[in-house]
Amino acid sequence: MPPVAVGVGLPWDVEVDDAVAVLARARATYGDTFVVESGRDRYLFTFSATGVESFYALPEEQASKGVADYLMLRRKLPEEIFDGRRTLPGTLFRKGDVASYLVNLERALDTTVAELGESGTTDVFALTRRLGHRMGLASWAGPGCADGQVFEDLVVAFDALDGADAFVHPDGMRAVAASGQAAERSALARIVELVGDSLQAPIDEQSLFGRIVGAWADQPDVVRRQGIGYDVALIHVASMSNLASALGWALIDLVEHPDLLAAVRDGDTDLAGRCSLESIRLAQRSIMARTVLSPVTFDVGDAVHEVGPGATIATLLPLTNQTPALGHDIWDPDRWNRHRFVDTAGLASPQLVTSFGHGRHSCPAQPFSLSAMTMAMTRLVSTYDLTGQWRTYPRPVPAQIGGVARSAEPCPVSYVRA
Repeated sequence: MPPVAVGVGLPWDVEVDDAVAVLARARATYGDTFVVESGRDRYLFTFSATGVESFYALPEEQASKGVADYLMLRRKLPEEIFDGRRTLPGTLFRKGDVASYLVNLERALDTTVAELGESGTTDVFALTRRLGHRMGLASWAGPGCADGQVFEDLVVAFDALDGADAFVHPDGMRAVAASGQAAERSALARIVELVGDSLQAPIDEQSLFGRIVGAWADQPDVVRRQGIGYDVALIHVASMSNLASALGWALIDLVEHPDLLAAVRDGDTDLAGRCSLESIRLAQRSIMARTVLSPVTFDVGDAVHEVGPGATIATLLPLTNQTPALGHDIWDPDRWNRHRFVDTAGLASPQLVTSFGHGRHSCPAQPFSLSAMTMAMTRLVSTYDLTGQWRTYPRPVPAQIGGVARSAEPCPVSYVRA
């Protein structure tokens, strides 16, 4: 048994000042491997090079990322959204589909530029979140869902449903549970209604939405409409929130570095991709977790632990991604060669640093996400001169323990057409 971090809990269960700082202090006290007993759950945290490599090597059938993600998200999302899905988020990124998403992103950017006009001030993350909603709903919701009042109503509903709150605002999940997820269920019902109304329009059977509709063709109308709506809802909440936040941080970092912004404006797409990777690396607040389903032997370097079913094996990216002694707490896109982090001098293992994960547990959306961020960044900085209005560099939501950071304060940026 590794040492148990006495008095340490996770923000779903106890109030914490800063979720990452709490675990950093536990690591400083107990070393690179320790146990956190929080609520009814037991977590084995590991930060050693061998431990992190062992973590990424865990077979899904023995220690499941999918189950760990589900157990986290169900704190916010109603149980019924997971039950009986016929089109899952993991099927989103077929080559042909990604091309259509990028076409929809281009159209969404056209609309965004029209909405922004010649000049003004907007919040960076409000801008990128709205852009993500529009592209996503054009890609996998029904005809008309990305336009007009239907779009506005869906944005309100998806912002209320947002499964990312489970890890962005984990301290709010007790109130969500106490309400019986009333606001979330109301939002889900509204999404089913709005997406269902779009079924009256002609549907391209080859589109992702067409395939979602086709998967429910054998069901009575009420079951069919609900099944389609739930499929769209789960796909959207699982796909968009981190991408929108990642794009926001990349824009903030470019505004902070005018020389690199100018190069991206001039069309340096390789630089834009490296900037995206570096911004994501530094903005990561992800707890990487695997729920143990059957006994595993887990090597952390100085010990080997037998971990039984029901425990969670975890690491925390901000504690391995940012090592001040190696300069890794400073933004520098030259650390990347294409998709590979190359500033590995001094690292005990290259797997200690990541933006999208490693090996079989890498995020399948990485190629699409980087293409989308590159396209959006290039379009926005070439259309507008941007000036950040934040007084100090934005900080993450303190309680957040998962996903790409959300900003704790507004991040206004002024813009004027270039």
